[in-house]
Formats: sequence, C-alpha cells, structure tokens
Amino acid sequence: MRAFPGRIVTRYGTLVFSLLLIVAACADQGVEPQTRLIAADSADQFLQGMTTVITGDGIRRSVVSADTAYIYQSRQVAELRGVTVQFYDIQGTMTSILRSRYGHYEINRGTLEARGGVVVTMADGTGRRLTTEHLVYEPAMNQIRSDSAFVYDAPTGVLRGSSFTSDPDFRNIVTDRPRGRQRGEGVPLPGSR
Repeated sequence: MRAFPGRIVTRYGTLVFSLLLIVAACADQGVEPQTRLIAADSADQFLQGMTTVITGDGIRRSVVSADTAYIYQSRQVAELRGVTVQFYDIQGTMTSILRSRYGHYEINRGTLEARGGVVVTMADGTGRRLTTEHLVYEPAMNQIRSDSAFVYDAPTGVLRGSSFTSDPDFRNIVTDRPRGRQRGEGVPLPGSR
C-alpha cells in the first residue's frame, strides 16, 4: 500500500474502481449489458449454415439443417443452433418438418435431440402440428419420442400428454396420460382407418 496526500491506493484499488464504473454504467437504464453465446474452446469446427442428409438402407430418411453447428470430432457430436429437420417416407415424399432452437446431433448414429420450442408440422397441408420442449429422433428405428409434455393439434382435435413415441408421420402414436378435446369426428386412433 502506498500513501498519497489526501488518498490511499492499494494495488487492487484500480481494479475495484474499474469494476464499480462498469456496474454503474450497466445500472443506467439506457445501457444494457450484451450477452451472446460463445462456442466452447474445445469445438473442433464452427460452421454457419450446416446441412446433412440421414439415410437408412439407402433411402433418404431426413435432412438436418442448422444455422450454426459446433463440431466435436473426438465425441462425434455436433451442437446445433436454429435447427430444421425435414422427414421423408420410403417413397421420398416429405412427411413433416421439425424446427427447434437447439439440437444435439450424434454423427455416427444419426440421432438428433431437439430442445427449446420444438414444433413439428405435417407437410400434408392439414395443419396438424406437435409442440414440445424436447424431442429425440432415432433414424435407425424411424421413431421420434419425447419424455416431456406435448400438445398435438389437428383439425379434428387437440391431444395432450406427458410423453409420446411415434413415427415421423404421426400414424402410430403411443402416449402417456393422454387428454384433450375433439372437434368433428375427433382424433382417429392408430389402425382405425
């Protein structure tokens, strides 16, 4: 510690004073601190605008796109932001589109875990859609599933539940604790048509 006429300055005094200035500036209503997501230092690659095609038995099953991807080679995973997935049937017709804020893609298995505002819309123009906060796509089983609450909205009714398992076409749905309401003919049960 050094003494100066009229003040005392420690070696940490300048740092503390600087921090107080920053806090005071951020406390002003006109200045808001800026935050943004920064890629982990361990990411091997950073991609803007990534697209990959997932196939099964030589058939295109889905196309995964992301605004941003952080690739980790040693773990063979990609952390995605701004995710869009197009699902296709065995004839090559698009059946549904998934959108989410985040995704975890396992490169070797092709498994995708979507998180944050997940919305799956049917491509058949019927207006059917599913919303949830978490969804897992397993291409080897041609299956999507969620252990989170979901809402399935269709022109024929609304179905809610605490979890579900389905094919990407939503033809075979198994749900836990289903509840909802019907409109018109109601929600058809799998195998009833």
